[in-house]
Amino acid sequence: MTRRQTMTRLAIATAVGFSLVGAPPASAASRDFQFTRFLGEQQLAHQLQYAGTTVGGLSGFDRDPLTGTWYLISDDRARFNPARFYTGKLDINRRTGAFTGVHITGVKTLQRPDGTPYPGIGLPESADPEAIRFDKWTRRLLWADEGDRPNSTELTIPVSQPGVRWIDRDGKFLRELPLPANLNNTDAERGPRRNGAFEGLTFSPTTIAAVAEGPRFEDGARPTLERGAPVRINVWGRDGEIRAQYAYPVDALPATPIPPTGSGGGGVSEILAIDDNRYLTLERFSIAGVGYKVKLYEIDLRGATNVLERDSLASGDAYQPVSKRLVYDFDDLESPIQNLESLAFGPRLLTGECTLVIGSDDNFDTRETTQFLAFAARGC
Repeated sequence: MTRRQTMTRLAIATAVGFSLVGAPPASAASRDFQFTRFLGEQQLAHQLQYAGTTVGGLSGFDRDPLTGTWYLISDDRARFNPARFYTGKLDINRRTGAFTGVHITGVKTLQRPDGTPYPGIGLPESADPEAIRFDKWTRRLLWADEGDRPNSTELTIPVSQPGVRWIDRDGKFLRELPLPANLNNTDAERGPRRNGAFEGLTFSPTTIAAVAEGPRFEDGARPTLERGAPVRINVWGRDGEIRAQYAYPVDALPATPIPPTGSGGGGVSEILAIDDNRYLTLERFSIAGVGYKVKLYEIDLRGATNVLERDSLASGDAYQPVSKRLVYDFDDLESPIQNLESLAFGPRLLTGECTLVIGSDDNFDTRETTQFLAFAARGC
């Protein structure tokens, strides 16, 4: 273990009272998700080369519980190589919980229906891969594409629709889930903003859910220092039929840019089901002069209003958003906060604790890191 890893573990233990020896007993009266201990941090080398590709931009991952294989999707849009996903292995000891390594073991290109790779950024029908999930029932993969569209500074970008697409484990296109019309990208101030469509994806026992990163134009402004913003969680049945949309209240901007005229923004970067009603969400902000600010929440869909038929969340009748509870503020980490975008359960430990792995997208930037953080938890 490196000195930084040791310091990180001590910082977490001090901040939230975790035991580094064993997990506290679970409360029979509470099903709240909660961390019990920090298991370790691992990183991949910057621009690691594997099978003729550049590893980076990892924006989502998931694990096959039968084989232990991890699937990791890159949001590289042909800057280095065509849109793709990797397979890998994470070394987590089920007896001790020690997290000791990350290894890339394979790579596959994401294919369009005609079998060709997706075009690069700025071209028609380009893809922006942001999340991937392994379906233990069909042993196939599902991935989320944010699509693309023009904005006020890049007027010539063609519209590419977001999507949630089934593929096999070789990357072959199988089919696509129906997209609600209110989440179509457009070339006007309607629908999702650029880089504001599907960012997170998950399976619950009976449904599929995907969350938009930011608010649609019709749903209001992006988060500011004074107020947050609503984004939409879309829920499909396992049969592929759209069931509902729910409003998720993103926090206000958590810090002032430096200088105050600098940029700052963010939203939901991943979602992970605990059961049919409870989910974990990552809220991730990037703020000029400050860096990344990230929090982990537990949310509950029960009692929330179905807003599928509502064109605007900024006007009209009142609605009830999903409830949310803070699980962890990553400011408590001594290790510098990275661009955290991935969230998945690892193996269950012999103590009965589940493991949660959180990963970062390094944006292929030398100033950033491909980071994996592993925690043990209860309530999952």
